[in-house]
Amino acid sequence: MKTIIIGSGSYLPKNIVKNEDFLKNEFYDTSGNKIPKTNDEIIKKFEEITGIKERRYMEDEYKSSNIASIAAQRAIESAGIDKEKLDYIIVAHNFGDLQNGTRVPDLVPALSSRVKYHLGIENPYCVSYDILFGCPGWLQATIQADYFLKSGRSKYALVIGVENLSRVSDPHDIDSMIYSDGAGAVIIKAEKSDKEIGIIDHISRSDTKNYAWMLKMDKSYKEGAYEGDLFLKMNGRRIYEYAVNTVPGEIKKVLDRNNIDIHQVKKVLLHQANEKMDIAMIQRVFKLYGIKEVPKDVMPMIIAKTGNNSVATLPIMYDMINKGELEGHKFNSGDYIVFASVGAGLNVNVLLYQVP
Repeated sequence: MKTIIIGSGSYLPKNIVKNEDFLKNEFYDTSGNKIPKTNDEIIKKFEEITGIKERRYMEDEYKSSNIASIAAQRAIESAGIDKEKLDYIIVAHNFGDLQNGTRVPDLVPALSSRVKYHLGIENPYCVSYDILFGCPGWLQATIQADYFLKSGRSKYALVIGVENLSRVSDPHDIDSMIYSDGAGAVIIKAEKSDKEIGIIDHISRSDTKNYAWMLKMDKSYKEGAYEGDLFLKMNGRRIYEYAVNTVPGEIKKVLDRNNIDIHQVKKVLLHQANEKMDIAMIQRVFKLYGIKEVPKDVMPMIIAKTGNNSVATLPIMYDMINKGELEGHKFNSGDYIVFASVGAGLNVNVLLYQVP
């Protein structure tokens, strides 16, 4: 049994927030001291490192379950299937539904249940559940769906990645400029085939002993601000080092055990939190094979316009390429694609896919 992606959909909020929109923010360091540099200097350095020029914030009237449902509906339409035939709806996220103006996660019922409700699916054997796995959540959900479908008892799975980081970002933290919102979804189908197509292999790891708290929830960097509220905080430097030293080796491990030469890989879709980090990771991958020059079109980048929308990044990027919306990139039958992500946990996963 093979598992293939037969449809995709995504939703990027219409609210575009540019870097200059942060000029009025007051930025503080981890010790609670006001950063002495001007915001012009801070923003210029931020853009130089991350590559982010703008990001998307969810509309006030929406929550994660709303935009996840929109992306899901588009994926169903793209696949051309009857929604009642779905066996699974798996939603990856990290903060549930957050009402505009509050930072209290709303997790009951699960986002997957809300999505199934919004889609109007009546089939009681369409099982819906959520997964929390940091930024690699959507890819981990896809890995789970692959196991379910290859068991031979199910045929279709809807896998969604949705995130709303704008409502958990501390406006006094420079890292708040990284965070963004969005949703992406794919339909995965089990299909009998003698060809080696679709999801070929995958690997996951969780390094909690030394890295569990590299991303965490904590108070605002500005003393006395937003008393009682918690915001997303990260140790960017250590995450950068971990990602560059860990992800490339896992990609090579998956390729090597399937006898796939790096030159056969046409696209490497990396979770995008930092352009400089992604460039370092892809360079390290090719360096592991003794190759100095990275093919210019092998790693699509969307972070400049979308920012870091966590679990939504990979399915959004896949959907854009799948529908010809990312200039200079397309999928061709027979292409090998590598998906890879790293995030809170710290968790890492890699998936090898061949386009049918």
